[in-house]
Amino acid sequence: MSPSDRRLKKVGFAAGVVAVVFACLILWAFIDLRKGSDRKQPPSFFEVKEGYQESDAVLLDRRGEVIHTLRVDAEGRRLGWIALKDISPAMVRAILQVEDKRFYRHQGIDWYAVGAAVLANLKLHHLRGASTITMQVVSILDKGLKPHRGGRRVLVQKWEQAKAAVSLEKGWTKGQILEAYLNLISFRGELEGIGAASRGLFDKEPSGLGEAEAYLLASLVTSPNTSSTVAVRRACHLSKSAGASCSCSDIQAAGKAAFSRPYRIRPAAALAPHVARMLLREGKGKVVSTLDGRLQRFVYETLIQTVGTLKGKNVYDGAAMVVENTTGEILAYVGNTGTSPATVFVDGIKALRQAGSTLKPFLYEFAIEKNFLTTASVLEDSPLHVTTPTGLYVPHNYDNVFRGPVTVRRALSSSMNIPAVRTLLLVGVAPFVERLRELGFASLTEEPEFYGYSIALGSADITLYELVNAYRILANGGQRSDMRLTFEGKKARTRAILDEKAVFLTSHILSDRQARSTTFGLENPLSTRFWTAVKTGTSKDMRDNWCIGFSDTYTVGIWVGNFSGEPMRDVTGITGAAPVWLEIMNYLHREKTSKAPKPPRGIVSTHVRFQGGMESSREEWFIEGTEPVSVVKLDGVHAKPRIIYPVNESIISIDPEIPEDAQRVPFLFEPEIQRFEWTLNDQKIGADGPRHLWKPERGTYVLGIVSKEGTVLDSVTFTVR
Repeated sequence: MSPSDRRLKKVGFAAGVVAVVFACLILWAFIDLRKGSDRKQPPSFFEVKEGYQESDAVLLDRRGEVIHTLRVDAEGRRLGWIALKDISPAMVRAILQVEDKRFYRHQGIDWYAVGAAVLANLKLHHLRGASTITMQVVSILDKGLKPHRGGRRVLVQKWEQAKAAVSLEKGWTKGQILEAYLNLISFRGELEGIGAASRGLFDKEPSGLGEAEAYLLASLVTSPNTSSTVAVRRACHLSKSAGASCSCSDIQAAGKAAFSRPYRIRPAAALAPHVARMLLREGKGKVVSTLDGRLQRFVYETLIQTVGTLKGKNVYDGAAMVVENTTGEILAYVGNTGTSPATVFVDGIKALRQAGSTLKPFLYEFAIEKNFLTTASVLEDSPLHVTTPTGLYVPHNYDNVFRGPVTVRRALSSSMNIPAVRTLLLVGVAPFVERLRELGFASLTEEPEFYGYSIALGSADITLYELVNAYRILANGGQRSDMRLTFEGKKARTRAILDEKAVFLTSHILSDRQARSTTFGLENPLSTRFWTAVKTGTSKDMRDNWCIGFSDTYTVGIWVGNFSGEPMRDVTGITGAAPVWLEIMNYLHREKTSKAPKPPRGIVSTHVRFQGGMESSREEWFIEGTEPVSVVKLDGVHAKPRIIYPVNESIISIDPEIPEDAQRVPFLFEPEIQRFEWTLNDQKIGADGPRHLWKPERGTYVLGIVSKEGTVLDSVTFTVR
């Protein structure tokens, strides 16, 4: 027998075997499918779609709009479920051409493909070419139906897969099967589903995929991690066999764009990264926040614009926060301008920064609440030296100008430093630190002595988050409650922290445009066309710049500076943070005004006049019973008596070049307008007012001042050598 005859005989034999096997398969299928009623039913399309989990969690604003997406699953990259109608027809044609040409003509099993596969491999070790899209879907839904190469149960698994596909076709439409397939298959690396593949490789939605891109993606389904060269070559072959209009050069160009760089999926929304990292986590794919997306965008853009204009003054970072007074719901949370890659993850709202003058309102409120001061009390804005365990503390005003006697209203509204320190001398450091902790400043973890008298000027490190809620307490008449970023759980419990009468007086001062003009002028960014109360602050060496204030509905807090701690140049609260605060307040009240709070019970209004015309006469508010009955005199009755020279534990040297009879040491106390008795080593040495000249003698002494009743009001120790 000739070689050609032997080949024909083998082919005939193979064809006969195929025919027999194929007939057996059809008969087996008919019998098996007929008795398949007891088989476990596949899930419905809607169950599969509902159970689909994206790798990115979604943050929604209070209106249900997406404001941020954040990846929470590291195992794979899956974006939102894409409806079949939102996938380009070119992509659908390409996937059918590659995976299942007769998809719409079979009921789950493509018998023609099975026959071709049997002919290709009579041993049935590998039937990949016979798998329909439906069969692939059921193997994705049930991992036990996915055949494994080299396994002895490949044929059995393949047949179980086929039976499950027939069952799936009975319950799903062809469109649902194709939609699920395109959303569940892997395309390349960790890119799962048409949404992730389209945006990751081509930076476009699936609806915008062209033919060249579609055939590239289709070529990856069989071998997701194949080389770019093989993928392009295979896509060219597939497009030609399908008669596609795209050329091979088009596919090569698309391949170069897709494979020449690591894939990157731009977030669908990225307005609240810091909130997203707080609220979104694996297993929680969607969270509704209290944020207002429109306001969040406005605050973010306003902050970026203002910080951008300040770069010439070495300002590169900022943070902003808006909260609703009554509910505590946070409406805007911008922790970072996001312009510097080195600091993009820093949350400026939770970062510790020096408070500057922003703590002064709470100091004066405390003093008024304790009846140490009234809004018309007189404080000396004059040089001050405070003895501390670590040395002499000498505060200065921001402009290095001393204005003499000033009222509490003028001192607070114009943010004078020395009157604030004098107020702290009345209140005491420890009680004030404890009050700040009651207000929610949990970052104040040190002992009061650590902060010292400089805490009156904001030397302590606090957060914008703490500061905003503390000012919100003022806005709510002294009531404290926690702020919230979601609507979950019960509303925060409210409790009274501050006296509402003292709060009213403090807020009234912070809203006083006229009193503020001493330092800031009448026209400045703190002057709104509706009622607001506001305070600015600048920390030491101009490292932090604050503006915190509230209307009848909202509290807004702004910080600008540098996360690195580098100082700004010639930037104050008025020129740095205040313009952002003003823009946000105007936006919040663009359709609704803000009204001043009504005075609570126990507040009275009285016309006051000041001795010597120190300040203009005016109507002033007081806690009932503290209002003056006559002209306010410069008597300093509210100043705590203290010795200002010599300072405690000082050493005085006798000068040998000066005759002893001519040498004198001045003893000084304040306030100068009061009268007390001097004592030296418990012996009275005179009552000649705040200044006494003493002839020094070698030794150690205790100098004191006593009241008429004999009470020691202050004392210091010094040594003469």
